Amino acid sequence: QVQLVESGGGLVQSGGSLRLSCAASGTIFSIDVTNWYRQAPGKQRELIASMISGGRTNYVDSVKGRFTISLDNAKNTVYLQMNNLKPEDTAVYYCYIITSGATYWGQGTQVTVSS
Repeated sequence: QVQLVESGGGLVQSGGSLRLSCAASGTIFSIDVTNWYRQAPGKQRELIASMISGGRTNYVDSVKGRFTISLDNAKNTVYLQMNNLKPEDTAVYYCYIITSGATYWGQGTQVTVSS
């Protein structure tokens, strides 16, 4: 069984930075797909960043140039570096991975950006 544990959320001022981590534990041969989602109050969960095996990445327009998704295969840990944060980035952030054909979600971590 695979478990994901997220960390790194918190309160930050507009223009600040945070790095979210998502550590995967259990029997993992390779992480084939990794995504970050977020869900703001009253809104649907949205996909904001993704990475597939080989390192190709995609971002939603609202975070392009500010957020970076990365994967440390040795640590089975996914990161989301968030720079120049804005109040509209306030949300609960979730990591998601596909490994050996199965999908897993993190528990979510709150990010709050004050103006």
